[in-house]
Amino acid sequence: MSAFTLHDLQCFDAVARCGGFQAAAELLHRSHPAVHAAVTRLEHQLGLQLLDRSAYRVALTPAGQSFHARAQATLAELAGLQVHAQQLAMGQEAELRVVIGDICPQREVLATLAGFFRRHPRTRLHVQVEAVGGPVERLLAGAADLVVHAVEKSDARLEWIDLAQVPFVPVAAPGFLRLPPSRALRPAQLRPYTQCIIRDTAAQPGRSYFMVEGAPQCSVPDQAMKKEIILQGLAWGHLPRFLVERELEEGSLLSLAGRYLPGSVEELVAARRSDRPHGPVAQELWQFLSSSQWRPAGRS
Repeated sequence: MSAFTLHDLQCFDAVARCGGFQAAAELLHRSHPAVHAAVTRLEHQLGLQLLDRSAYRVALTPAGQSFHARAQATLAELAGLQVHAQQLAMGQEAELRVVIGDICPQREVLATLAGFFRRHPRTRLHVQVEAVGGPVERLLAGAADLVVHAVEKSDARLEWIDLAQVPFVPVAAPGFLRLPPSRALRPAQLRPYTQCIIRDTAAQPGRSYFMVEGAPQCSVPDQAMKKEIILQGLAWGHLPRFLVERELEEGSLLSLAGRYLPGSVEELVAARRSDRPHGPVAQELWQFLSSSQWRPAGRS
């Protein structure tokens, strides 16, 4: 058996995943004959029939299925090696772009970043604050190197570090609701009252959080403004517990949490693209956040 090339292996993998030579050629930006020749050459070199060509769509033979599983692992390792080589070649970054989401304990996060970047004066930190879907949208668009927010952990394009559990609690100022206090308060009972929500900074807004359908709304850019509006008795809304702990204790805010308004717990993470190279300073920051040296308030 003669040695096969990486090109032949990539062509076979594309045909196996796409189910045909033409689709594989389009995926690889190569010609149909070139992909067909590469797979045929690979079969001859291995002495195996990898593809069943008897039907309209080619299919893997049993030998092809087994070989393809190992080939995918090899190609994934190669992709990781290429990313590592890119990282080594990058040198220290001139700038790192970090997006902080609206559920963060901002003072602690910023203090941590300030301490880290004081040790890396050649790399400038560019901080941006985004809300709701904005942080992840910036990350996926290539406009951020790291975000501190909640992410969809099933997204294969991302890798993350768990930082904290952030409980959200529905609150209102005393006297705002013309209803007796009750843990059986239902969302429909809040429909006549103004609800304060965070304005989504994403260009393509996605999930809506805690919104009562049909209720009048006021929207604000951040949690601090939302808290102030609720404190002044202008609206009710959900706020991170770390932001209202003192007010709940002293009674200037009342919890509306109950059976039908349970609030939620959001998972605060540091996240970055898993399919992009990262320079040495970004790698060091990632390792620092992965360590036990720092965790924000509210971690459970």
